[in-house]
This record gives sequence, C-alpha cells and structure tokens, in this order.
Amino acid sequence: MINIPKREFQTPERYWDDAQEGDECVSPAYAVTEARISAYAELTGDFTPVHVDEDYAKTTPFGTRVAHGLLGLSIADGLKTQCEYRFLPGMSLGWTWDFLLPIRINDTLRVKFRVGTMRASKSKPGWGIVVLPSELINQNGEVVQRGEHRLMIPRRPQATA
Repeated sequence: MINIPKREFQTPERYWDDAQEGDECVSPAYAVTEARISAYAELTGDFTPVHVDEDYAKTTPFGTRVAHGLLGLSIADGLKTQCEYRFLPGMSLGWTWDFLLPIRINDTLRVKFRVGTMRASKSKPGWGIVVLPSELINQNGEVVQRGEHRLMIPRRPQATA
C-alpha cells in the first residue's frame, strides 16, 4: 500500500483555456535523501556505482554519491503535480531536458515552471497544447536541470444552448 500525502489545494485544476502565456509557479520543496536515491536505483535497476557506492563515488570528479539524472527529471515532474498551478489530467507529449549540475544527497529541490507557449490542438478538437519551460533549482538557487515539458490538456467544454 502506498502512503499518499494529503494535500489541500487553494485553486482548482485548470483547463487549457484557463492558462495564459507567462503564468508561473514554484513548487514545494523536496529533500533528496540517500534512501530516495537507493529506492530509485532499486526501481530502475540502475546501480551505477557513482549513485550507490560512496567509496567508488569519492574517486570521481563529484567526490561523493550523486543522484541519477533521470531521478532529477522525475522529481521535477512530481513536484509540478504538487503546485497550486496544475492542469486537469491530460497527455504528456514529451520532454526536452538538460542535466547541468550534480544533485547531491541532502540537496533540497524545487521546480519553477511557466507557461511558455500555447496552441489549440490541430488533431484533437477539445484539446490544447502547452509548453512549460521548467527549472529544477537546489537550495543554493542553482539550476541543476532545465528544459521543457509539452502537454496536451483538455479545453473547457463549450456550453450548449
């Protein structure tokens, strides 16, 4: 059984029509722990020593264990769902994502995103596409990862007469 945290939101989920280019949001904080890095290794089967073996990691340019790059992307995606600015369930169309700096044990991360561009879907009436430029930021204000997420979001249903 999974322990789902209780979260009370002050704002409702948004339709595509409720968004505006330039809207921004910053997520709650997320602590990167040794246990979370180990759990990610278990989940994915990625036991690369720089992530799971401190003695080995000390011999690398990082000098210590670091989180998997894709763990950072997963954290960014999860943190977006905890923001007050959230969309109705839609479809992810993909990510473009860059790893800039290592994520270390005991880092505290937040994701900052904005609505970059918007357009109505050409192939799916009733849906719109948003591009969310995003940054994963550590406790020192450093951008450790950045990129953009493309989403297809439901449009507000048209009222019938």
